[in-house]
Amino acid sequence: MNEMRNVVLAIVLSGVVLFGYQEFYLKAKYGDLTEAETSERVTVSDDGLLDSLETPAAPSDSPVIEPVGNVGIPASQNTQAPERAPAKRLMIDTPALSGSISLRGARIDDLYLNNHKVTLNGDTSVHLLRPQDRSDGYWANFGWVGQGLTDGALPDDQTDWTASADVLRPDAPVTLTWDNGQGLVFEQVISVDARFMFTVEQRVRNVGTGAYTLAPYGQLRRKGEPATEGLFILHEGPIGVLDGELREPDYGDLDEDPITAASTGGWMGITDKYWMAILIPDQAASLPRVRMRRLLDTRGLRHLVDYTETPRALNPGGSIETTTHFFAGAKIVQVVDAYGDQLGITLFDRTIDWGWLWFLTRPIFFGLELLFEATGNFGVAIILFTILLKLALFPLANKQYVSMAHMKKVQPKMKELQERHKDDKQRLQQEMMELYKKEKINPLAGCLPLIPQIFVFFALYKVLYVTIDMLHQPFVGW
Repeated sequence: MNEMRNVVLAIVLSGVVLFGYQEFYLKAKYGDLTEAETSERVTVSDDGLLDSLETPAAPSDSPVIEPVGNVGIPASQNTQAPERAPAKRLMIDTPALSGSISLRGARIDDLYLNNHKVTLNGDTSVHLLRPQDRSDGYWANFGWVGQGLTDGALPDDQTDWTASADVLRPDAPVTLTWDNGQGLVFEQVISVDARFMFTVEQRVRNVGTGAYTLAPYGQLRRKGEPATEGLFILHEGPIGVLDGELREPDYGDLDEDPITAASTGGWMGITDKYWMAILIPDQAASLPRVRMRRLLDTRGLRHLVDYTETPRALNPGGSIETTTHFFAGAKIVQVVDAYGDQLGITLFDRTIDWGWLWFLTRPIFFGLELLFEATGNFGVAIILFTILLKLALFPLANKQYVSMAHMKKVQPKMKELQERHKDDKQRLQQEMMELYKKEKINPLAGCLPLIPQIFVFFALYKVLYVTIDMLHQPFVGW
């Protein structure tokens, strides 16, 4: 009887805890969805061009896109949308990537890395980006927000775009078009290279009689929280360079400290151990607001990284455009460095977690790469590199060994002093210093040479741990 009573009491207490957590913590922390996310009003100053942009509140049962940047991304206003045909898709076919882009919402949301497999002997490619209707949805999209527009005048997550082709291939861009029927024609010219870089050229043409103010945005969204290795040696989660400063918050950090900042150029995204998705605005563009956020409500947990550029005037007969790059792929050092150089992306090499010992980790990596190219086997390259490293550090190690030998030599004398002055610590210290001076021994000589060696071998370990080059590489016997 007592056992049954304890079980009932435990159930009741658990319910009280869960209810209290939901009502008093989550609601206080994240607020009501429609109030916090669809009615946000932010003031932006741009020499009087734009005082504010506001997104009307969407009905609670309509699809919603969270506001980004300095303005709110418009939400679909269809309260009772009729049944719609499945969204059409633009196929992606490159040597490195395959998948598709949803023409409903113009989302890059289905992307496989052709040359990287999930397991060593498997044939399943890494599925980097995933559609939003999945529990682990992960996608990017680009668009415009504006002022003085009626409902449905801007493309949203329910907008069906028209594509100029069925397949996106390198050197064969595809243009997505949507006419809002109110005098504005929106275009996205999407191109992709043979590796991992998309280019999205957005354009709005005003063929009507009204004057508007629009601002381009880009956003990356990820549902849930992926499993991470949780080690200090590697950063996984939101990442960005804003005004030349590297930002690396962990997923959980955004609970208490979401990032909101302004930047000129830079980049922002989400990184995993070997893969990443990065938004790269025009490096000369002014970004009045960049955000990294973590939201939890009735729609579940999701992480958002977004930016909004400076609002621009769009007069009748005019057009405005912007170009953004989007990296989605593997963190291959040579590829990342090449993109950084070609596109002038500030500190793009920091997408790979070289750490604060980057001045050691980068040279060590390139040394390993040279040995790998010479031997064709990463295991052999690591062994050879370790031998070379030990030879290079031998002068330091030798000093350590010599000091240790001297200390061992005078050990009997030190023990004799300890026995003689065991009741007088001050006298013992004086006698020990005299002994060190007489024998020409530096007590620190055995420790100091060890410090730089620790840093060097830690840097070697970090390189082996964070870089993708060893992934699924063969050795002897495995």
